[in-house]
Amino acid sequence: MPAKRLPDKMFYRIGEISRYTGLEPHVLRYWETEFEQLAPNKSGSRQRLYRRQDVDLILKIKGLLYDQGYTIQGAKKALGRARARNADAPPLPEAVREDLRSLRREIESLVEILKET
Repeated sequence: MPAKRLPDKMFYRIGEISRYTGLEPHVLRYWETEFEQLAPNKSGSRQRLYRRQDVDLILKIKGLLYDQGYTIQGAKKALGRARARNADAPPLPEAVREDLRSLRREIESLVEILKET
């Protein structure tokens, strides 16, 4: 966990986030390339400007990788599952899901037919 409290402001620079999270700036920059959800704004001078939600995501990624032992790929999948669980859309009824599965099978059949021609 972070050693000190993050000040309450709209944007944070990479150095502040580095000190708060205990992660080196190059690690934060690397994670931006690996995790599409992590995309801080950039100022006119190209400085990264992280929001509070970015910091929360960084801490979640750090927990997955360092505390729980996930790989980068595993952490991506875990974040994807978490996002899917938190989606606002209600789950589809089973009848609709079955219709979609049937439609997918039909499309796959058509693709196979097109490959043969």
